[in-house]
Amino acid sequence: MPVVTQGTLVSADDLPALSSRLAAQGKRTELVRGDLVVMAPAGGRHGHIANSIAYLLTEFTRARQGGMVFVAETGFLLRRDPDTVRAPDVAFVGAGRLPEEDLPRGFLELAPDLAVEVVSPSDSSSTVRDKVRDWLGAGTPLVWVVYPDSRSVTVHRQGGQPQQLSETDSLSGAPALPDFAVPVRDLFA
Repeated sequence: MPVVTQGTLVSADDLPALSSRLAAQGKRTELVRGDLVVMAPAGGRHGHIANSIAYLLTEFTRARQGGMVFVAETGFLLRRDPDTVRAPDVAFVGAGRLPEEDLPRGFLELAPDLAVEVVSPSDSSSTVRDKVRDWLGAGTPLVWVVYPDSRSVTVHRQGGQPQQLSETDSLSGAPALPDFAVPVRDLFA
């Protein structure tokens, strides 16, 4: 379960220095409404699934020159005062929404078009709900929550009801990636 440090509010500007100290101890961080959230590193299965998803999305987007895929540790500044910086396991941002010049060295100050959360054994259902709420609340139109144990995905779309998919179903990228579709089982290959 993630550890939340409450008390003095932390800003997005303070987060890089705090994160680098904790990274040296093998810990990852996010910032949620000014509170620093410290998490354990992801396990092997988690990392492999996130990599598979990133690979599938990258292949798709490169073939169509349509945006960029980002992997874990990429912070998205979703809210200010108090600040929220979330780092999904995988994210996609469409080409028209990225800076024309080089990407910033710091956090991306936008909500991705797709956020993917791979659920770890230490993630509580309330932690997962909070992440989904933050993504949708910031304007992310599509969130995939991937459950390795059940080999399933819950799809959340702006204004819609969650959709539960099993490994025999097909996963669509609409509306973020309208032409993208893949069998759910391929996420776990």
